[in-house]
Amino acid sequence: MDKLLIRGGTPLDGDIRISGSKNSALPILAASLLCPAPVQLHNLPHLHDVTTMIDLLGCLGADITVGHNLSTEIDAANANQTIAPYELVKTMRASILVMGPLLARFGQAEVSFPGGCAIGSRPVDLHLRGFEAMGADISIEGGYIKARAEGGLRGANIFMETVTVGGTENLLMAAVLAQGETVLENAAMEPEIVDLARFLNAMGAKIEGIGSATLRIQGVNELHGCEYSVMPDRIETGTYLVAAAATGGSIKVKHTDPNSLDAVLAKLRESGFELQSGDDWISLQSGGRRPKAVGIKTAPFPGFPTDMQAQFMALNTIASGSARVTETIFENRLIQTHEMNRMGANIVIEGNTAIVTGVEKLTGAPVMASDLRASASLVIAGLVAQGETIVDRIYHIDRGYECIEEKLQQLGADIRRITD
Repeated sequence: MDKLLIRGGTPLDGDIRISGSKNSALPILAASLLCPAPVQLHNLPHLHDVTTMIDLLGCLGADITVGHNLSTEIDAANANQTIAPYELVKTMRASILVMGPLLARFGQAEVSFPGGCAIGSRPVDLHLRGFEAMGADISIEGGYIKARAEGGLRGANIFMETVTVGGTENLLMAAVLAQGETVLENAAMEPEIVDLARFLNAMGAKIEGIGSATLRIQGVNELHGCEYSVMPDRIETGTYLVAAAATGGSIKVKHTDPNSLDAVLAKLRESGFELQSGDDWISLQSGGRRPKAVGIKTAPFPGFPTDMQAQFMALNTIASGSARVTETIFENRLIQTHEMNRMGANIVIEGNTAIVTGVEKLTGAPVMASDLRASASLVIAGLVAQGETIVDRIYHIDRGYECIEEKLQQLGADIRRITD
């Protein structure tokens, strides 16, 4: 099993290019099933989850051609399978996103309950209630969610009692081929949903209210092919900015979108760092200063993203002062705390809040990743710590960060992949 060996204490310095967004690529790949003509997708990140989704599309009958830099053509004209098998779905929660497209285009879908990071239950009941409101019959048999819509889906007014990214994506994809108008209220507003909606419109969908909490969709009979480039990964961007800040370094991240990171950039400035940005780049200068502790409370977009909570906790471990980090989205997402305390951090858990008191230094230690973003936070802690840190179970980090050790090496980090 692969691990990362890190010798900490070196400030990160230099420029790196940000990859395409995983959280945008996965629903966009799923949405390609809606179209009976080829679509060309660019800027897909080279990640295990993306490869799994591509394999799932192939399993469902789509013809796939992967070209240079993972630019991919997907032709779902001959897609003829409506069952997403456990063997593929078990490794990736985003597999549930094929349900909306399959149900909309073929009138039926069977998807195994999905797997993924152990950061909470993340139930799919809001997806299913929305499908039912659009006329689908839902049953659960043998670990599979079975959905059927005789005569096709019908437009509906759907109010989601909880903001759900996956639910918004699934219902949005289903609605574009439904008969009549669908209105999604209390919809998630994440930039990745904006990206998905723009991709759907590029294929001929009729979606209004993009970027707002109310999406209005006029169903169409059929979509057409298109060419589309996936947005840059805002979480990868934030992770490298925090890593540079924690190590006392300087960084310029290129091919990114500063407008998708307002909450994260505000917290970095509050922590005492100087930031500048242009149309597609952000730079951070630490001047070697010790960060100031900053309080964090996660919230749906445009609030502070849950996917950046663990990284800021790592920053707070060596900051001046103390701060509260409160997780409101997923119940198990403070799980990295125990591993950071093994490195000398001073973190106390009270319910869904971690009270972090900064220490002068962390000390390298063997640590174990428990989910994707927790593993990124442990890498940041290892970059800061004195001595050697070994991060185990890094298959989690490979699900969401393209070539993380190569990019960190490019910034001067002493990090390498090792195998038992």
